[in-house]
Amino acid sequence: MPAVSVIVPCYNEQNTILLLLEAIYAQTYPRSQLEVVIADGISTDKTRQQIGEFQAGHSDLVVRIIDNPKRTIPSGLNQAIRSAGGELIVRLDAHSVPQPDYVARCVSALEQDLGDSVGGVWEIRPRDDGWQARGIALAASHPFGVGDAHYRFTNTAQAVDTVPFGAFSRSLVERVGYFDEELLTNEDYEFNVRIRQAGGKIWLDPAIRSVYFARQNLAELARQYGRYGYWKARMLRRYPGTIRWRQALPPLFVLSLLVLLLLAIWWPVSRLIFVIESAGYAVILLLAGIQLSRKNHDWKLIFSVPLAIATMHLAWGSAFLWSLVFR
Repeated sequence: MPAVSVIVPCYNEQNTILLLLEAIYAQTYPRSQLEVVIADGISTDKTRQQIGEFQAGHSDLVVRIIDNPKRTIPSGLNQAIRSAGGELIVRLDAHSVPQPDYVARCVSALEQDLGDSVGGVWEIRPRDDGWQARGIALAASHPFGVGDAHYRFTNTAQAVDTVPFGAFSRSLVERVGYFDEELLTNEDYEFNVRIRQAGGKIWLDPAIRSVYFARQNLAELARQYGRYGYWKARMLRRYPGTIRWRQALPPLFVLSLLVLLLLAIWWPVSRLIFVIESAGYAVILLLAGIQLSRKNHDWKLIFSVPLAIATMHLAWGSAFLWSLVFR
């Protein structure tokens, strides 16, 4: 069996780091062939203390911490890859919890040559039991919220444009290069673009599963999707041909609202169009909220799901446009 290095960028993750480490310890893949390399951005909470306590109680699993003074995800990933000793790399995040067969299934898919980078589906869960957190978790896996991002909801194994937490060989990094440290977000997608441009394949297997904890309130969600939109636009300047419809719709929607509001100064009909467009969007959001509310027997989702989806779309679209205009 090939040696596997699980790499984890991390900063102030005291609430979830032990969940991740326990899940890695529970993997069916032999621990003798497994190591964990955590690139920590010099955490100021109890993250390092918890990792140290875990190391002391689980000496049969190699867990190493390296410093990531830049405190960015791509720099942490690159440092972890350089420090890793495994033939295969499995990338995870500190707020994820992989299923027990996660590593074994990733290795199997790579050995079967199903893809050059392989990954699975997120089971998105709320970080707490608050009404906002519950709505955000469901919105983040609803097709109206995330479009055709298959890794959030599909049951079909297939070639895709990107996967979260990819697994790949060290030789692939030597062929296409490391993660781009100029992109503070969207580094996974850009890495997968280079793989595809080099003739490689990105493979999504829904049997490869991990739990991902969504943001717990709308303010955090807005900041997250604002970052996504801003850095997506930066990436698309380099690779304009890689844009997908799910990425184009939010900025086009925001742009249409802004244009209609501007035209309303001179063209009163645009006010009516603005109202019709906004009302139609609100109705679709409400229907999504009602659907998930009935399915989950939670009436509060009627409000939280529409608010979460609108926050995702508006934050992403606005930041995308801002990034295009103000370079």
